[in-house]
Amino acid sequence: MKDLHSKISYLQGLAEGLNLDTTSKEGRILSNILDILDDMAAGIKELQDAQLELEDYVESIDEDLNALEDDFYDEFDDEDSDYENDDIEYMEVECPNCHDIVYFETDLLDNEDEIFEISCPNCDEVVFKTDYDIEESEQD
Repeated sequence: MKDLHSKISYLQGLAEGLNLDTTSKEGRILSNILDILDDMAAGIKELQDAQLELEDYVESIDEDLNALEDDFYDEFDDEDSDYENDDIEYMEVECPNCHDIVYFETDLLDNEDEIFEISCPNCDEVVFKTDYDIEESEQD
């Protein structure tokens, strides 16, 4: 008796072998209990089958997702490999309004002829502004 359904079938066979009187109160109760157990065993079997099917489906989705992640991150790593090899330095500035930390490349500061502002991506408050005087740089 490997599974639940075979155990219940065995009990039903015993009940039939005992020639239960289904017209008596006890016989009707036992007969109905056996029928309910049989229905429950069938329902459990359906749930087990559905669970196995769901596990197979989730496993295939997981495999597909892993393949997509491998493709995406390999492509991403290939594109960013130049940046990983460079020693890019970043400047860190705290936003005076929302107190978020804003990072930008220090290479932006190398060009004294260029005037720019860095704004906080969270609240759009200016967190850094170049103070170069255009007239002085044009005279040089």
